[in-house]
Amino acid sequence: MSFDSRELRNALGQFATGVCLVTVVDDNGVAQALTINSFSSVSLEPPLVLWSLQKDAEIYPVYATAPHYCISVLSQAQEEHSSTYAEKGGHRLSEAHFELGQNGAPVIKGALVSFECSLEQTFDGGDHIILLGRVTHMSEVDSQSPLVFFCGQYRELK
Repeated sequence: MSFDSRELRNALGQFATGVCLVTVVDDNGVAQALTINSFSSVSLEPPLVLWSLQKDAEIYPVYATAPHYCISVLSQAQEEHSSTYAEKGGHRLSEAHFELGQNGAPVIKGALVSFECSLEQTFDGGDHIILLGRVTHMSEVDSQSPLVFFCGQYRELK
């Protein structure tokens, strides 16, 4: 079968996903955020989750070896957060958007749920790195509508 990367991306876009921010504090003490939709649960015992990051992303060096990070699942009301932190060079996290979590990583205020993680292991994933994290703490807010991404657009659940 022959197809190009755009065709594959369009086909993969047929799978609706939630939208998350992964947050860290970089080596200079600056809070950073990155929009992802590659989040997945792996194991309950031990509590493991994963996400992936493109190897040529300009923010790659900050995330590839960060010992602690937080994955916050965004609500529909946080669409602007998703758009802002998805932009190249737009990863500096606004102080108004977070508070520091128990592991020192930023936790997004008002997210549906936040998973504070320690980096467990990384794996090669072609043009991505797969990051496996051990959940060390989690926090939830009242149930809200999730931010959903499908076919290249934000969508609403009805």
